[in-house]
Amino acid sequence: MNEPKAHILLVEDDRNLGFVVEDNLSLQGYHITRCEDGQAGWEAFQRGGFDLCVLDVMLPKQDGFSLAEQIRKQDTQVPILFLTAKSMKEDRLKGFALGGDDYILKPFSIEELIARMEVFLRRSRVAPSPKPTVNSGLGEYSFDSATLTLTHPEETRRLTAREAEVLTCLLKHCPQVVKREEILLSVWGDDDYFLGRSLDVFISRLRKYLRHDPSLKITNIHGVGFQLEVVGGLEL
Repeated sequence: MNEPKAHILLVEDDRNLGFVVEDNLSLQGYHITRCEDGQAGWEAFQRGGFDLCVLDVMLPKQDGFSLAEQIRKQDTQVPILFLTAKSMKEDRLKGFALGGDDYILKPFSIEELIARMEVFLRRSRVAPSPKPTVNSGLGEYSFDSATLTLTHPEETRRLTAREAEVLTCLLKHCPQVVKREEILLSVWGDDDYFLGRSLDVFISRLRKYLRHDPSLKITNIHGVGFQLEVVGGLEL
């Protein structure tokens, strides 16, 4: 018996494009819930059960960025993929800063959309055993890569999958410098695209999360990569 395909939240205000995407994804076996504005998308998301969200950026009533921000406050794990006609890097970086996982620029092919979607859906289907769990004492923090939990006496934070992957990559090499392209290939599987700038966004978020412990430092080694330093060393 074949495994049922994922349940996708598609929020797209262009009715013709929305119908085409929904029809093609449905033909491929995906279960699609389609909405035409951000408010309807949020109401649908609250009903739950989605494996991935595909959000247009320019939406009536509530734009895709603010919708993604709301979704992230409720669910740190569900992948979010933005559809946009905008090519400004600033818009892409804003989307990553709000917790988005990927972008696809209009016009696009259904094959490209499915390929991008499946990158994230495959990760959620795979059992955690192929990737060893990192349970690490990180200064005053503890980090569990299996539950994506970063814990400090003052707060416990659930990381997104990509935040956890970036932190795991830095931890595995601590205190050595990790080349930028090595992190990109490990986390995104690509060192091209506009991902170099997006990595900076993820590093900034991790610095913010680790701010309660002054012994922790993520240093940008210009032109090379990043270095995680822990005064007193790591406890593995």
